[in-house]
Amino acid sequence: MGKKLYVGNLPFSVNDKTLQEKFASVGSVDSAKVITDRDTGRSKGFGFVEMSTDDEAQAAISKFDGTDFEGRAMTVNEAKPMAPREDRGFGGGGGRGGDRGGFGGGGGRGRY
Repeated sequence: MGKKLYVGNLPFSVNDKTLQEKFASVGSVDSAKVITDRDTGRSKGFGFVEMSTDDEAQAAISKFDGTDFEGRAMTVNEAKPMAPREDRGFGGGGGRGGDRGGFGGGGGRGRY
């Protein structure tokens, strides 16, 4: 069992500090991070908590999974490694949609 936990269905008002304080009731928290949108800075409603020991991590899962946190039922389980992302570049058939011919289809940007 890993010490890093995924915490989902968080209220949007929760920040890193409140998440850490919540989990500190079951043991020593090494880190607590609420994931935010990089453009708006608003919480995405989930985060990660790293507990000091496996036993503390298991205690946090047992205590918090499915429990109410400001009106929302939290999901708490062991964090899984992030799956590798596919290439998000625009080469190789992605992004532009291919050739549409020379007339029309330009979204009002034609020459006529």
